[in-house]
Amino acid sequence: MIADFSELVARADRLAAAGRRQLLGIAGAPGAGKSTLAQRLAEALPGKAVLVGMDGFHLAQRELDRLGRADRKGAPDTFDGHGYLDLLTRLRANGPDTPGAVTVYAPEFRREIEEPVACAVPVFPDTPLVITEGNYLLLTEDPWSGVRAALDEAWFLAPAEDLRLSRLIARHREFGRSESQARQRALGSDQDNAVRVNSTGELADLVLSGIRWPEVSSARS
Repeated sequence: MIADFSELVARADRLAAAGRRQLLGIAGAPGAGKSTLAQRLAEALPGKAVLVGMDGFHLAQRELDRLGRADRKGAPDTFDGHGYLDLLTRLRANGPDTPGAVTVYAPEFRREIEEPVACAVPVFPDTPLVITEGNYLLLTEDPWSGVRAALDEAWFLAPAEDLRLSRLIARHREFGRSESQARQRALGSDQDNAVRVNSTGELADLVLSGIRWPEVSSARS
């Protein structure tokens, strides 16, 4: 379906009003627009929502080199999936409805250095909605199957393939890759991951083929 952004904000706001901490997951293949939607949702719900990305659980480059997985960076086994699931469990247990709840600190992936940074995102006890996004939220193998079970609601982004690829190539270019390097990455390991991720969309509560964003008006002086 194609949804207005305002409809998605209203749906997320209803989750935030549930009376206990809710976890909303946004899944999709690389370049589907997960981080953009998740960030804009969090910004549209100030004080009610915080964004915690799965990408914060990327294994460090040094560890990928040690394991011989550097050329497959972004594949499921290049993440600490168990750690991510543990974080979701802690977030669930430290919400507004929990006596003695504490602030939980989540990691964040920094694309400018291509590394995760620990304890970069504080999730305060009075925040009712945690929005998390990533490729593998709906995978059915261990430990990822526990992620879907931990989510109150899951959305899946499935834009047109040519749009997804163009976004992905542009993102790789933005972070320093040449045109040929960007295309090689997008059509190589990223595409392998995309095929795997796209097979999981049926497990989502909501599948979005497109989003109608608010128009931005420019004022003239």
